[in-house]
Amino acid sequence: MHARPRIPALAALTAAALVLTGCGTVTAEEPAGDADGAFTVVDDQDREVEIAGPVERAVVLNSYANEFVRAIGAGDTVVGVDRTSLTRLPYLPVDDSAVIAEGLDQLNYEAIAELDPDVVVLPRNAVWQEAAQQLEGFDIPVVVATAWDYAAFENTVDLLGQVFGAEEGAQELLDFHTEIDDLLTERTEGLEPVSVYLETVDPYLSVLPGSGFHALIEAAGGENVFADAAGGDAQEEITVDPAEIVTRNPAVILHEFEPSAAPVDRFQALADEIVARPGFAGVQAVQDGQIYVTNGWATSAIAKSIGALYLATWLHPEAFADVDADAYLERWVTEFQDTEFEGADAYVQGPFGQ
Repeated sequence: MHARPRIPALAALTAAALVLTGCGTVTAEEPAGDADGAFTVVDDQDREVEIAGPVERAVVLNSYANEFVRAIGAGDTVVGVDRTSLTRLPYLPVDDSAVIAEGLDQLNYEAIAELDPDVVVLPRNAVWQEAAQQLEGFDIPVVVATAWDYAAFENTVDLLGQVFGAEEGAQELLDFHTEIDDLLTERTEGLEPVSVYLETVDPYLSVLPGSGFHALIEAAGGENVFADAAGGDAQEEITVDPAEIVTRNPAVILHEFEPSAAPVDRFQALADEIVARPGFAGVQAVQDGQIYVTNGWATSAIAKSIGALYLATWLHPEAFADVDADAYLERWVTEFQDTEFEGADAYVQGPFGQ
């Protein structure tokens, strides 16, 4: 199992700016009369899943889950992944031969069986019911752990810590997350919220209450200009009318594009496209040069707390004048992902404007 240097816990697990709730509570139950190390967990679908013994080989689907598994020190157990995880995270200790799914809806069960994993971990938006049924005949347990679910962050990390026998590493990750949250809570208290338009991946695709991105905005001391909108999808995202953005006149615009650990230079092109949109010349964020463009691998990391910290430094520069968000990103990359840090400018750029 991968060993990662421990970092000091600089904050206790107290109430944080990013409220963490949800299902997925772990129970550590050793089945009666079982002397070979078998244990039971309760996953985020409230299913009791028995795992035969210590997990030494795992198939993990979804890039956020792979980040968490690596962050708690269990990355070297991963022997199978989905294509997106390998594309986004080229530092994973696997190659193309370990890809057992192109997405989350079609899994190659024969390939999984050949890998002979001790457990398969997948999110709730994957075909977990089908997977559990198909893999039952191979005695391969399936655990549902939804690492992209902002509201379930704490429970998901606890669950993965139990599954992989990495409770200490899980606690270190929770402590790092709490350290950031406590800083946000302390520095934003009593500040006047700043209006924000957040756009994710596609032009005009914004977010509603219930989305992790909405929580990111509020944790940073911002106000989501589409907080009162309705009609979003299952992830509380919605394509908005461009004219409505102009009418709501945000003070700051943040565009986050697709996550990729390998640097992708789209920053200036995306900023130029936003500035050139009809009517946007009159938007306060464009006039004041307050457009920021980021790679989601950085700003959606650790339940979006890294992104919240960056946004807070842009919304409230005086309150966060002595806070180096780049240093937190570097710690996440080098200490928790155990990979090379290309520099913050490879993932976060701005401000841009007219």
